[in-house]
Amino acid sequence: MTQSLSRPPLLNRSLLWAICFVIFIGMAVVKAGIFEQDLVNVGGFYQLLRFLRASWHPEVSPEFLQLTLKATLTTLAYAACGTFLSILLGVVAGVITSQVWWLTVLPHWTLRQPIWLGIRGLLAFPRAIHEMIWGIFFVSIWGLDPLAAIMAIAIPYGAIVAKVFSEILDETPRGALMALLSSGVSPLMAFLYSIIPQAFSNLLSYTLYRFECSIRSATVLGLVGAGGLGYEILLSLQSLRYEQLWTFFYALVLLSAVIDISSVILRRRINLTVVLILVALCCLGFLYVSPDVSKFWSPRTQKLLGDIAQASFPLDFKAVPLSQLWKLSLQTLVMSVLASAGSGLVGIVLSFPAAHNFLLPGGLLNPSPKASRLAALQGWSILVFTRIILMFGRAIPAPIWALVVMFVMFPGVLPGAIALGLHNLGILGRLMAEINENLEKPPLEALKAQGTPGALLFLYGIFPMNLPRFLAYIFYRWEVCMRETVIVGLVGAGGLGVLLTEQLSSFDYRSVGVTLVCFVFLTFFVDWVSAAARESITPHKSLNY
Repeated sequence: MTQSLSRPPLLNRSLLWAICFVIFIGMAVVKAGIFEQDLVNVGGFYQLLRFLRASWHPEVSPEFLQLTLKATLTTLAYAACGTFLSILLGVVAGVITSQVWWLTVLPHWTLRQPIWLGIRGLLAFPRAIHEMIWGIFFVSIWGLDPLAAIMAIAIPYGAIVAKVFSEILDETPRGALMALLSSGVSPLMAFLYSIIPQAFSNLLSYTLYRFECSIRSATVLGLVGAGGLGYEILLSLQSLRYEQLWTFFYALVLLSAVIDISSVILRRRINLTVVLILVALCCLGFLYVSPDVSKFWSPRTQKLLGDIAQASFPLDFKAVPLSQLWKLSLQTLVMSVLASAGSGLVGIVLSFPAAHNFLLPGGLLNPSPKASRLAALQGWSILVFTRIILMFGRAIPAPIWALVVMFVMFPGVLPGAIALGLHNLGILGRLMAEINENLEKPPLEALKAQGTPGALLFLYGIFPMNLPRFLAYIFYRWEVCMRETVIVGLVGAGGLGVLLTEQLSSFDYRSVGVTLVCFVFLTFFVDWVSAAARESITPHKSLNY
């Protein structure tokens, strides 16, 4: 007796999410005011032309190159020190926020679940607030001491590392743990000798990625006076010295490229040597910037913290009209949607020429390994050019992109979305190119063996295989874009960041608290929607980026 196969439903969860987000993107385009107002500042094209021309003749005097090297080393040191502290915080917090820890140590305790949820909830707040806001806070207490920049990276990144590390621990196989517990080993020793060693390589790999992110964060913190390349870039922009600006840009791109390449090489060779290299780099970073750690417990710090706490509480929910908060929150949400959608679409397009296994000789779309020199040169030229575009996009921070975009556009949601999109494009394009390079070869080789043309191989083989992962990354980067809307707002690009700038400049800390609460809840909402959408697209697959 044959059984008829049930026809899959036409409307599944993935399709529902797709329809919802297409509608949402359309509404965001309308809400951004693209069809309702003048967006282009014609008078700014002259400045933009000067800015672009300066890229061909950057400042290369010996004195200025020495200043650039010093700023580059400062940025690198901030990133190394901030990453080191964030890993220390993240490992401890990651253990106590993992389910496997509580199941191991207190398997029968009734309050285990509420305490676990409470700790995870507490860590969500520092994770939701961008490091630039932390930087402003610490600079107001410690001044321009390097300690402010280091802690501004360490606290939010520590919370992010804790979340990722707890997920790594919970996804680690528990067979060895159960065997040790059954043999009478104490729960703590069983956890340390079974779960931690298995998860160590994944943690170290993620540490290298987080170090790459810290370079970008250290640059952003320069915009609030913390020093390094970001601070020098801001000074050059304010004084319209574009030749100097491009020198700093090239230094930042070169630093990012070196870190990216080194990170890829080290992630493939995870061992004790890698750990020693990272520890040595962190020690050199602390020696180079010499943060004054005594400020942690100095009487002045305690007094300033008390003054800020007294000036911040209770929060003044009547200071900002609810209608204004709603309007600016909607602008912030629209900005994040447009940035992630635009960068996602362009990132998908650029990810294929940026992958090594597509256009180069012997690649999927250029299968002949004995292609002519001209074809090989063409393939390599396209790959290098695309990679340079993506490198520039992710190396230059979103606030700098916002200032450049506002040469030719009036302040508002759209320039903020474009700035976030340009920066996000560099990150998404790289991640998507890695997905393309890690394709499963057997299905594609079967199609090629049947004589399938390159265009059909792409449409029916490559693209459908990678699309779910592409979309999952876009949704995850939407969460990140939501956090970063505040920093483009701080330079006048619209949304809650503009309101936050006004409140900080007037030292209205009670209103600042209200705006941050609103922003945190908005971030939680986007995180929840993004996680639900990713689960429907790629169930049971974690993205640790």
